[in-house]
Amino acid sequence: MAVVHSQPVHVWDTPSSTLVVACGHAQQAPSPHAASHPQAVLALYTGGRAVIDQRTRLTVSAGDVMLIPAGEQHRTVSTEGAEVWGLGFHPSAFAMTEVAPLLEPFERVRQGASAVVPIPSGRQEHLLRLLSELHAETRAPHRALGEQVTRSLFSLVLAEVGRSSTWTPADSRVSLAGEALTFIERNCLKPISLREVAAAVSRSPAHVTTALKQATGRSVVEWIISGRMAEARRRLMSTDERVDIIAERVGYADPTHFIRLFRRTEGLTPAAWRKQHRAPDAH
Repeated sequence: MAVVHSQPVHVWDTPSSTLVVACGHAQQAPSPHAASHPQAVLALYTGGRAVIDQRTRLTVSAGDVMLIPAGEQHRTVSTEGAEVWGLGFHPSAFAMTEVAPLLEPFERVRQGASAVVPIPSGRQEHLLRLLSELHAETRAPHRALGEQVTRSLFSLVLAEVGRSSTWTPADSRVSLAGEALTFIERNCLKPISLREVAAAVSRSPAHVTTALKQATGRSVVEWIISGRMAEARRRLMSTDERVDIIAERVGYADPTHFIRLFRRTEGLTPAAWRKQHRAPDAH
């Protein structure tokens, strides 16, 4: 398989992006503490190997895909020359689109399926090409068909992984935090709050708050806001909708409140963010 040499991959450290693709060396030093991030991550290993703790101890080698659902704690135990293509994305930005059914492998991991998906040797080069094309597309200047092309390539990547994954229903053991996150990802664009999330998982608000905070380091409200801001960024980038319309689309009846929250998370107003990221030379 072809390997692109670059800097260490940290796609999960870029919360301002709805979908990010990066390639390079996997983290070389062991992680002393488990971490979680607001994106789901799909990592295709193209060389070397790595040992990762994610619920259990996993070994990932060239030709394997590692799936990390949003909020899932994990840490690197060791690496040996690992090369990886990483794809990070916010599930909430795709939960109401045609891409949603292709996210099922991440749901299966939350329910206890293995996070490591071996890709058949005959399909590895194809998957690598798709990731390479997606990488180029996400870095290209904004253009009219960019959203459709990006989503099509993203769908093909997810389809390749979905076809290669296996699933045993008896493995099901989804955690309370996982249940809450799944509900938030699917419903955060609606006017939901902690109360609705707690009712959906049949627990008290206090119980859900504690469980999610302990599992991910983020509160229910922070997860809801994160999902809404991801969809807002996607709409700002790919549509010409007015800011007040986008605010309503992502669950805020008050545009002023939406603008305040967006500026708090992004450092810019929605209008300024759109202007900066849709500039002709934006990458």
